[in-house]
Amino acid sequence: MSSVLDRDALDKSPLADLHLIADGLGVDGFRRMRKAELVDAIIARQSGDGASTAGEEDSSAVEEAPKPRRRSRAKAAPVADADVETEAEAEAHAEAVGQAGVAVDEDGATDEDAPARARRGRRGGRGRGRREDGDESGRDRERGDRDREHGDRDRERAAHDRERSAEDRVAEGVVELLGNGSGFIRLGPDGETTDGDVYVSAAQVKRCELVTGDRVAGPVRAPRRSERFPSLVRVDTINGSPADEVAEGTKFEDLPATWPTERLALGSEDVTLKAVEWLTPFGKGSRVLICGGPRAGKSELARDIAEALAGRDGLELLVVLAGVRPEEISDWTEPAPVASVSFAGSPDAQAQAVEQAVEQGRRVAARGGDAVVLIDSLEYVAPQLARRALGAARNIVDGGSLTVIATAPVPFGGENTVVALDATLTALRHFPALDLAGSGTLRADALVGEAGADAIAKARAEAAGS
Repeated sequence: MSSVLDRDALDKSPLADLHLIADGLGVDGFRRMRKAELVDAIIARQSGDGASTAGEEDSSAVEEAPKPRRRSRAKAAPVADADVETEAEAEAHAEAVGQAGVAVDEDGATDEDAPARARRGRRGGRGRGRREDGDESGRDRERGDRDREHGDRDRERAAHDRERSAEDRVAEGVVELLGNGSGFIRLGPDGETTDGDVYVSAAQVKRCELVTGDRVAGPVRAPRRSERFPSLVRVDTINGSPADEVAEGTKFEDLPATWPTERLALGSEDVTLKAVEWLTPFGKGSRVLICGGPRAGKSELARDIAEALAGRDGLELLVVLAGVRPEEISDWTEPAPVASVSFAGSPDAQAQAVEQAVEQGRRVAARGGDAVVLIDSLEYVAPQLARRALGAARNIVDGGSLTVIATAPVPFGGENTVVALDATLTALRHFPALDLAGSGTLRADALVGEAGADAIAKARAEAAGS
């Protein structure tokens, strides 16, 4: 049988074409044959003989060929391999592989599945790289989270230890209340301010009914990030007695009250204050209202009374300004107000200022002390609140007293003493500018006796006749 293709034509054909021819002829193992061997096998298959020889040679070649370890592109195959017969044949071999896109192993064998496998390998490699990078990043994040968690726990333990150690320290000192209802325990001698003073919350002040001057003791905690002072953890003792016993006293509203019997002397040479003291006397536990029209001098008289009462031993004076002019706030220097809200402030702010001052006065009276709350003014607060503030004043039987002195355009009702001012007399600078017809004191005899009450009545009559 004559050959369809002669050797010269086969030698000049690319390796890929030879593979197709060999596959069509049924040559076994053609993919692992070198070009010269493949040409011989094709010629032998075409002539019909030598097939077995080719097969035997292919088997021996397979047995003798080392098992491939890695695969690479044809251009990476060593062109100077001893198994490649000539340099031209090696170049033709590489060219054929490159055109067909077939991979070749180290000893020249090709594999049509190699490109796909290589692509899968590259994708897998990149995926593995990303997974490995992701795993590494995840592990780093987990380690960071664990470190932060441990750090947070350590800081919490440290803060808790500081608080525990701070609670081991017991502070004892004199309470000084602020206008907002909170206060400080002053640790200095005679209640002087120090850098180590302890803050007392408004809730503790209200719960234990603390007042300025109380001597309290209790554990403290260290200041936190946004705090400047250590804080009182709880109140253990008040004036040497357990706090629970002091706070469990009778409610202020349930304490029995009586008419004021101890007169509050003003002791001033001012003609208006002298007239108030003798014609409209008031005492501890009185409800005093200074009333009059605009520019009648109510605020000025209230300030003069406060200055006359300031500094009295055993008398707690609390001044609150609510709804006054901003300039009038600056006029109050001594005694300094515990709270100040101008008429531009909201009604809620004014009401809160009044209620806090009255609440402090109630605590003083409930403890057996004497307090005076002076309010300028009740004009802009709700009538119900105004009556409640005035109604808090009382002289407690066998106890303390709370005196409330306030200004307002007209009386609310329920006052013990009314001091009415005449705006016309004030405008003419005719002092004392008292409106005697509208002024007066209930049960004046309890303050000044029967003779004093008769003298007041006679003086009022003479002033009215003149």
